[in-house]
Amino acid sequence: MFYLFHGEDEFSRAEAVSSLKQRMGDDPTMADLNTVVLDGRRITMSELQHACDTIPFMADQRLVIVEGWLEALASQGKSKAEETLQELTAYLPHLPPTTRLVFVENRRIERHHPVHKLATSLDCGYVKEFAPPQKDSLHRWISKRAEKHGGKITPQAARELAAFVGDDLRLLDQEIAKLVAYAGGERPINLEDVHLLVSYAQEANIFHMVDALGRRDGRTAMRLLHQLLGTQKPLSILGMIVRQFRILVQVKELGEEGLGSREIASRLKLHHFVVEKGLRQARNFSMAQLERVYDKLVETDVAIKTGQLDAVLALDLLVAGLSRQR
Repeated sequence: MFYLFHGEDEFSRAEAVSSLKQRMGDDPTMADLNTVVLDGRRITMSELQHACDTIPFMADQRLVIVEGWLEALASQGKSKAEETLQELTAYLPHLPPTTRLVFVENRRIERHHPVHKLATSLDCGYVKEFAPPQKDSLHRWISKRAEKHGGKITPQAARELAAFVGDDLRLLDQEIAKLVAYAGGERPINLEDVHLLVSYAQEANIFHMVDALGRRDGRTAMRLLHQLLGTQKPLSILGMIVRQFRILVQVKELGEEGLGSREIASRLKLHHFVVEKGLRQARNFSMAQLERVYDKLVETDVAIKTGQLDAVLALDLLVAGLSRQR
């Protein structure tokens, strides 16, 4: 049997591979001895054949996992890649019955690729594409994941969690597991649970506050500030505000240079969800306004640390002043 697991959803791909490992037997030590992981950037066809043709050690099956080989072949010369693929497709129908071979690819493999075509045409082949859920369906993924962990989540809480964390499925799964454990399976996870337990909720309130400041909605910005003051120290809140406006300055500057959100995220080493949010917020400010805001943040930091102003009063004055700024 050989498998082609491909697509950008790394989290679900990794779970599928883990499931295959678990089916290797009840003895973890023997399963490890009969599992080999090969780096597709370095292996040759003869090394792959040797790994697959090796007889399992005191077990019924041997699992061979090849990571990124098909993508690596595509970057080689055309003639060399075609020659290797011809050898590979000629070999795959004759895999030893004791071997399970898994090709793991980070990107989508097109249907016309020789290995994809072969896997779909043979009974011994299997193809599964792992595409990340779309943003408008992410809340449904969260609901299903909560059920897998033995709990339930309300639709409102699922949407809020998706907005806070974004589409990082591995991180979402960690937060869902934490929320399910907190609710104890006795009731669905609700909005209050998400706001209480998810660390991203506090940062999300900073996002909403900056949105309100961009709209010059001082009342909403002040309400969000005092919500944060109920759980965070003033200097910690100021630090989060400073960080958000620093991001706005950076993404606006790079956006004006013509870079897309993915390129900006890579350049700044930020999650693309944060960059996309920052780009939307930055439209509410000119670069000159952002620079003046940043100067005001520095003045507030100095005023608090030197004792010129009470910390809470300083934040109130800051938010009120930024709300009126034109």
